[in-house]
Amino acid sequence: MTYQSPISPGRSWYEDTAGPRPEYPALDGDAQADVVIIGGGFTGLSAAAHLAKSGVDVVLIDANRFGDGASGRNGGQLGTGQRGSLDELEAAYGWTRAKALFDLAEEAKAHLLEFARVNAIDIDFMPGQISVAHKKRYVDDYRRYADYMREKAGYPHMSFMDAAETAERLGSTHYYGGIRDTGPGHIHPLKLVVGTARVAAKAGARLFENTRSTSLSSTGGKIRVTTPTGAITAEKCLVAVNAYGGELEPVSASHIMPIGSFIGATVPLPSDSPVLPGGESVDDSRFVVRYFRKTRDNRLLFGGREIYTVHDPKDIHIHIRRQIAEIYPALKDIEITHGWGGYVGITVPRKPFVREVMPGVISAGGYSGHGVMLSNFVGKLYAETVAGNRDRLKLFEELNIPPFPGGRRLRAPLLFLALNWFALRDRI
Repeated sequence: MTYQSPISPGRSWYEDTAGPRPEYPALDGDAQADVVIIGGGFTGLSAAAHLAKSGVDVVLIDANRFGDGASGRNGGQLGTGQRGSLDELEAAYGWTRAKALFDLAEEAKAHLLEFARVNAIDIDFMPGQISVAHKKRYVDDYRRYADYMREKAGYPHMSFMDAAETAERLGSTHYYGGIRDTGPGHIHPLKLVVGTARVAAKAGARLFENTRSTSLSSTGGKIRVTTPTGAITAEKCLVAVNAYGGELEPVSASHIMPIGSFIGATVPLPSDSPVLPGGESVDDSRFVVRYFRKTRDNRLLFGGREIYTVHDPKDIHIHIRRQIAEIYPALKDIEITHGWGGYVGITVPRKPFVREVMPGVISAGGYSGHGVMLSNFVGKLYAETVAGNRDRLKLFEELNIPPFPGGRRLRAPLLFLALNWFALRDRI
């Protein structure tokens, strides 16, 4: 029988191509540690690996298997900088702070690739990122931003594309122009999850799957995490559950909202297919972003059907194929071999939420679709914090992340109305 995630719909192409996926035991009995980590995605596993390598005694638990959440099922795209553009950050925070955040994100990009190289994790990295305008009136903004990044930020990897170049690089005339960025690229995310867990375990971290946290408390300088099969006592705690936190910790729940995103994988395209001849990944200018790329074996991975309610779609394949056909009409009948989804954590301003939510307990999440590199790096920054250097993590902690309006009861229906309005705007 083929394993399927109990918390996310559909079996992903990643699961069928990641290679051996080791299983880790469930917690059986009580445990003590210097640090307890709740959540075995990119953030938690990265933190565990870096902490264990530095000699810290770490216990990590996850309610399911590592990679069942967004970390193992996402679009696999790296980006440049933070989720918001550098000029937006400059307007909000001033140049000095905005550039520090940008530089931190660029370090995150380099760190992810170096971590994979040093630890011999084959993550299927393919270079290049293309961002495209789905409306003609947006094209001048792309041109200005490419100039801004080159002239003010000193970032040489971005170049503006007119409509003709965009059509050539995408193999589609659907978009009006955009930016090509040779700095980032895309990866196989589940291979990174599996590899990071291996590194953490080899360094001495104690890793437990299928171990759900039922309560979290901090009293008298001690952290206590309970599970159905035992309790963990520690000096410090990292909550790294992102969109899958439920009601475990109320501060994070009021600031991080889960939204569903869905991806389809096609059969391999012909070797002479005009689709993405340069192998770059793509994101577009819709508020409900469409994102797509080719894999090493020439499949098209296409994501873009976000939902904001708790219900899963009836048929992922139908909706994904319809969106593919809008961009690539010749693929309107292409076979989709895999259709899957999962939940990503977003915040109101689409920037990460990192806070000390109770004494000794730091929560991190809300990467808002930009988490492949940022979440891994936040795990490293948390390890730095435990070692006594909190300066770099504080760049994230000090971001202004307001709670969702309406509180935890009304945030979902209010967000549903707001984001469906933005989705309507994408079409007009």
